[in-house]
Amino acid sequence: MSLDWIYYAISWILLIWHRAWEAIGVSDGAVLGTNWAWILAIIFLVVTVRVILFPVFVKQIKSQRAMQALQPQVKALQEKHKGDRETLQKEMMELYRKEKANPLMGCLPMFLQIPVFLGLFHVLRRLSPSNEQKTLYGWSVDQFESASVAKLFTAPIAGKFGSTAEELAALGAANSTTVKIMAGVLVLIMMGTTYLTSRQMILKTGWAEDPQQRMIQKLMLYGIPLSLLISGAIFPIGVIIYWVTNNLFTLAQQQWVLRKFPPPPSMTAKSGTSGARNPVQPAKTGGLFGRKAAPPAAPAKPAAPKVAGPKPGAKPVNPKKSKPAKRR
Repeated sequence: MSLDWIYYAISWILLIWHRAWEAIGVSDGAVLGTNWAWILAIIFLVVTVRVILFPVFVKQIKSQRAMQALQPQVKALQEKHKGDRETLQKEMMELYRKEKANPLMGCLPMFLQIPVFLGLFHVLRRLSPSNEQKTLYGWSVDQFESASVAKLFTAPIAGKFGSTAEELAALGAANSTTVKIMAGVLVLIMMGTTYLTSRQMILKTGWAEDPQQRMIQKLMLYGIPLSLLISGAIFPIGVIIYWVTNNLFTLAQQQWVLRKFPPPPSMTAKSGTSGARNPVQPAKTGGLFGRKAAPPAAPAKPAAPKVAGPKPGAKPVNPKKSKPAKRR
């Protein structure tokens, strides 16, 4: 299947934003070693894609709320069909269908952005002065040559950590070490922001009771950031800029959506001893890192002093009885 339509779409959005920034006076020349018109074009490519996918993101949050509300029923099915995995899966799928909850909706926004990521990766990888097909995907020769030498703090946006010295020299890089340092720093930022976006969601919704959902949460939290440590070496700097910007946008968007659609009240553990191995964990409300201090507990009121009662067999004492007057 040809992906040319994706490459044309990404190029069109990128070039529209580049022309828009040039029209409002952002210089296409290097300022502080950076061609800001192209950097801003990549950043606002993210904004365009996220605005288009915003309804899908809201559906993702609502689906996660529905999945969280179904956790008691899922746990009951797990206890009922313990040891019968086939029946358990059938019953859970029927429950999700009946309640209109989709376990895969949590990953849908990310999957929909994969074509955009691949399209930008392909477009930026083509940026080289030696490339003869400069007008492919709707580019003009001037636009292609301008983007080919575009830089972020002297590091070409088409360069990557794994680029050879010859490749970086063709892109106009003055120092290959600077490019590797810039790419390495951006990869670390990409890993950190990817981790934080997953952590933010888990802190607000809590860990899932369903083993499959919990596995997906762990994969999103740890697996994907760690994989970027290796795969980030082949990403052009422009693609990493896109990824970091996308993560920052996600952090802000999730914070807004989670405030507008707060998670349902967490289930509290039953009083007394229970044999549950994995009780439902309450969602934390302490911000992104979950370290907000809890409000101080109200001081306990002092207990009233106990008054000892009369001993058995003792004569009652009348406190109102006055003492006899002293003789003068």
